[in-house]
Amino acid sequence: MKIAIIIGTRPEIIKMSPVIRECEKRKKSSSDFDYFILHTGQHYSYNMDKVFFNQLNLPEAKYNLDVESGSHAVQTAKMLTGIEEILLEEMPDVILVQGDTNTVLAGALVASKLHIKVGHVESGLRSYDKSMPEEINRVLADHISDFCFAPTKKAEEILIGEGIEPSSIFVTGNTIVDAVHQHMKISDEKANILEDLGLKPNKFFLVTSHRQENVDDKNRFSGIIQGILKLKKKYDFPVIYPMHPRAKKMMQEFGLSSNEINVIEPVDFFDFLQLEKNAKIVLTDSGGVQEETCIIGKPCVTLRDNTERPETVDVGANILAGTNPEKIAEFVSIMMNKKEVWKNPFGNGTSGKEIVDILEGKNT
Repeated sequence: MKIAIIIGTRPEIIKMSPVIRECEKRKKSSSDFDYFILHTGQHYSYNMDKVFFNQLNLPEAKYNLDVESGSHAVQTAKMLTGIEEILLEEMPDVILVQGDTNTVLAGALVASKLHIKVGHVESGLRSYDKSMPEEINRVLADHISDFCFAPTKKAEEILIGEGIEPSSIFVTGNTIVDAVHQHMKISDEKANILEDLGLKPNKFFLVTSHRQENVDDKNRFSGIIQGILKLKKKYDFPVIYPMHPRAKKMMQEFGLSSNEINVIEPVDFFDFLQLEKNAKIVLTDSGGVQEETCIIGKPCVTLRDNTERPETVDVGANILAGTNPEKIAEFVSIMMNKKEVWKNPFGNGTSGKEIVDILEGKNT
């Protein structure tokens, strides 16, 4: 058994870390098991992402493509040619991709054309909004995958409803549960970001917004900023916004002011876990953050009109506010008063092991 793990963004590194650890353990204990990591560099160069590998105590990627940013066509084309060359040389039995990025689409497409089996981790998520490039990526990846690793029963039902063969679907839970459980204790011990920023637990708001449909649209991005400023005025809490370079660039282009918002550079995973854990409310357009807050037990307000993580809304951990400033303020008020404790719908933290067991044929 030889597995190629193809990743390209920091969220993918985090979510695939439990799978990588399981593969590393099996590689050390069996000469019949091998794997390697291919890093496309979709968001950052591999050199910039090395800090994530080091911090999470993961082995280095064997290959890196360093495609970096570009249009969807340019970026995906670079990945297709680079991944094909490596897979032809290595000829793994199966490739694993995670989520909904251009890396996922390119990896799954190349492997499928080379008749290498494809495993899609976090399969079956749908927003039903085809204006989002992520929706196109995840749908196409699911339909050319041999192993659809669905995080929940709801995701499994979606896949079956789209005509995907049930025997290729496996409900494994979400690897982010493994990652949060594995890293929270280290985060508690090592991360000092609250002290560094002068923050008190449950006395600040945490905001993340980076999705193209929000930050590339002046009206939507402006609505988010206005909504945040309303919260700042009403509650007099600091607002912490680790801002993605793309969002920072668009904020400047649109002439939007962030004077009353504490905009900081993107932070590492351990620091971000502490910010999530200690914020009063988290406002986000990130799918991964919706999951993490649900697992940690922190109320979330999603700055989108839809979500591919409906389980978070179903259990009461999350609410969809969109980007209207009045709605953002209204829904934050609802979640501020929320006393309910919910059950994590994403599994028990053994997804990484289950996925590798399935690939090795132990659970089929």
